Amino acid sequence: MTTTNTPSDVLVPVLRRVGIAVLTVVLASLFVFLAVQALPGDVAQQLLGQNATPDAVKQLRETLGLDQNVWLRYLQWLGGAVHGDFGTSLVSGEAVAPTLFTAFRNSMLIAVPAMLVGVTVSLTLGVLAGVRRGRPSDKVISIVSLVVMSVPEFMVATVLVLLFAIGLPVFPAVVLRGSDATVGELLPTIWLPIIVLTLAMAAYIVRTARSSTIDVMASEFVTTAELKGLTMRRVVWKHAVPSALLPTLNVVALNVAWLLGGVVVVENVFNYPGMGKLMLESVFNRDLPTIEAIALLSAVIYVVCNLAADLVALALDPKLRTRQRRPRTRTRPTRSTRKAAA
Repeated sequence: MTTTNTPSDVLVPVLRRVGIAVLTVVLASLFVFLAVQALPGDVAQQLLGQNATPDAVKQLRETLGLDQNVWLRYLQWLGGAVHGDFGTSLVSGEAVAPTLFTAFRNSMLIAVPAMLVGVTVSLTLGVLAGVRRGRPSDKVISIVSLVVMSVPEFMVATVLVLLFAIGLPVFPAVVLRGSDATVGELLPTIWLPIIVLTLAMAAYIVRTARSSTIDVMASEFVTTAELKGLTMRRVVWKHAVPSALLPTLNVVALNVAWLLGGVVVVENVFNYPGMGKLMLESVFNRDLPTIEAIALLSAVIYVVCNLAADLVALALDPKLRTRQRRPRTRTRPTRSTRKAAA
């Protein structure tokens, strides 16, 4: 007896995953806020210095709202964050949101090209290595990806600077302008960071896609498709690749979130004014509102990327939908079953 999927069979698992994602973001915001508040030391005392009078420290604490209940401050901060208001920077005295969104825009300039190129190339190479397992192309792809995985990002960045900024002065080594640099001023400096991020991300996806493709090519339904007389190309791209992508989606989502959340090491090496560099500066200056905003935005990016991976997996694999609701059928015992039981 075959069962058809109703709209509720598709809608229920989607709503369940969206609800879990929203709950995860709320819990992450609570953890971020409480963790920042639990940092040792008095923020007002550190901002005013050791020679500040107790009255001045008390007045600054009232101005910053540090004398209020912690749960009330959390609700106020969360309500403001929902509307895009992350408070005021303790260092510059300006709103956090414009600075954060500028750094996020700068990170997108290097993250989006690296994501598009890295995901496309790595999935293609991983599938190719899995299909041609044991052949020279598979060995070359596996060795290169393993080497790239073993070398830290700052080493790759240093080598690229030596080759293409000092040896052959093709690209600038670092960004000379700060966070006020325009998109046009950043364009000549984004290519080396893009190469580093693409290599770092693609290596993990290649290894995962290769292993998944090998498992799928050894499955029974691929063998059946081959026995039906289908060409190898049709078997691979129509039958094997969709199934091989399912285990790879989570790895792709984590790497994309790693890119979009701001890469600290790469941005620090190239002095690139993105979210990673802003986070380092905020931690060094103890700018708590900026730290909270960056941590919350990074958590939202990770949750959204994982939610997207779950929804894509739900669309590619109908079994995930049918597992959500399995109708329970109660069969009435027949005369022969009653005799057997007796």
